Amino acid sequence: MERLGCTLTATYAHPRPTPTNFLPAISTMASSYRDRFPHSNLTHSLSLPWRPSTYYKVTSSFPSVAPYCTRSQRVSENTMLPFVSNRTTFFTRYTPDDWYRSNLTNYQESNTSRHNSEKLRVDTSRLIQDKYQQTRKTQADTTQNLGERVNDIGFWKSEIIHELDEMIGETNALTDVKKRLERALVETEAPLQVARECLFHREKRMGIDLVHDEVETQLLTEVDTILCCQERMKLHLDKAIAQLAANRASQHELEKDLSDKQTAYRIDDKCHHLRNTSDGVSYFRGVERVDATISVPESWAKFTDDNILRSQSERAASAKLRDNIENLLVVTANEMWNQFNKVNLCFTNRIAETADAKNKIQMHLAKTLQEIFQTEMTIESIKKAIKDKTAFLKVAQTRLDERTRRPNIELCRDMAQLRLVNEVHEVDDTIQTLQQRLRDAEDTLQSLVHTKATLEHDLAVKANSLYIDQEKCMSMRKSYPNTLRLVGFC
Repeated sequence: MERLGCTLTATYAHPRPTPTNFLPAISTMASSYRDRFPHSNLTHSLSLPWRPSTYYKVTSSFPSVAPYCTRSQRVSENTMLPFVSNRTTFFTRYTPDDWYRSNLTNYQESNTSRHNSEKLRVDTSRLIQDKYQQTRKTQADTTQNLGERVNDIGFWKSEIIHELDEMIGETNALTDVKKRLERALVETEAPLQVARECLFHREKRMGIDLVHDEVETQLLTEVDTILCCQERMKLHLDKAIAQLAANRASQHELEKDLSDKQTAYRIDDKCHHLRNTSDGVSYFRGVERVDATISVPESWAKFTDDNILRSQSERAASAKLRDNIENLLVVTANEMWNQFNKVNLCFTNRIAETADAKNKIQMHLAKTLQEIFQTEMTIESIKKAIKDKTAFLKVAQTRLDERTRRPNIELCRDMAQLRLVNEVHEVDDTIQTLQQRLRDAEDTLQSLVHTKATLEHDLAVKANSLYIDQEKCMSMRKSYPNTLRLVGFC
């Protein structure tokens, strides 16, 4: 038997070094959260003549806590362990001082942890509020900038629309004048041919009638007048064609700029109305590093302003040319009509058959145009029917696709499954039938369009034949155009 506090050392093992710290850190002890005492694996029998050194410290003969150590000191000095079973009750025990120090450490760590946690919560709450306000302000500034950008685009878009309307009106007006000039130029061919035919036929005069009289002199003057008018008309016609090309180029630039502005307006307006709760917002990683811009606000505004200025310049030139053409038509019409009155040879009668054929072709052409309209309406109705059927097909196929996700034995080929499959086949067959009918209707429409072109060509042929008959076979002077036709209105 030995005194309490004396450590036995096994004869077959080296003595274990006394740990520097009496206890390991409580925060690192997994057992401190589960057991009241440290876990010690006693693999050897307690009856052996040695004591383990784990979680054990030799008791001092003079402990620092005097009120609690008097009796224990007497026990350690005077009492011997008579039996092994009594000795074990003093193994793996801490001193009261260690117990108090451990509690104080736990209290201090608890206070520190709670203080740090409370500070972290307060700082985190303040940080969340600050960042939320900053983010909201940044988003509000961005929304305001987008709104200003939308207003700028809307302003320039309205300017482009106004100028585009003006340019379209001017182009249409110049086109009308050009068509009048073309019609007037075409109309001069008939008087020229009449005058030449009259001169040719007058050469067949025989005997004393073959004289160089005033009629022949006026016919030669008429031919020269018509040729001079044609030259001036052709010159202005070339100018009108070039001016129309310039107008259309300016119009194309305006339309392209307007299309870009409309697209940008729609995009920026959508971005302006986007909110955190809007649909379609998502992550686009790295998009902020992509710089696809090619202009700055100054160059952006100058580009549109240059297009508008160019369009205005072309409009001014087009208006001036229109005035010149209007004056030319009036002057040439008066010159030719005055010369015609001087010649004053009238011819009448028309060929009845040619006129009748022309009227019939016009009637068939009107009926063909009506049938083309009806066929186009039928095609639109078929397309609408096909579009309506696609919704049913989408629903049926979506149901089939969703039912493929049924788990395990729920993948049952039930009546609903069979009916959905049949529905898909039925709707698909219906769509195929409608598409075949659509192709048939489109083929019919093409046939009608071909017939229309044939009738229009035949109508032009008949009109030309009627014109030839009037000049060759009828009283040519009677077919001389009036003043309205000479200026291109008819």
